[in-house]
Amino acid sequence: MSESISAEVSLYPLRVSDLGPAIAAFADELGMSRLQVQTGSMSTLIVGERDELFEALRNAFAAVSAHYQVVLSVTISNACPQPDL
Repeated sequence: MSESISAEVSLYPLRVSDLGPAIAAFADELGMSRLQVQTGSMSTLIVGERDELFEALRNAFAAVSAHYQVVLSVTISNACPQPDL
């Protein structure tokens, strides 16, 4: 089993008048994982096992980028305190 890590992610849909559907699709895809996910107003905190977290991010990005042009900003840490979500 690999180590537990945390990631703070922000998704920025481009060239759309309504940001909500792209962000919701990304969040829904993340929600299908077994990761701890806490959505905030400007970013989402994800905590879980490293390989699963990277896979969930890859899947969520692939799902949303198939329909929208987006920028995904990700900060990953294995050292930052990981809150109970």
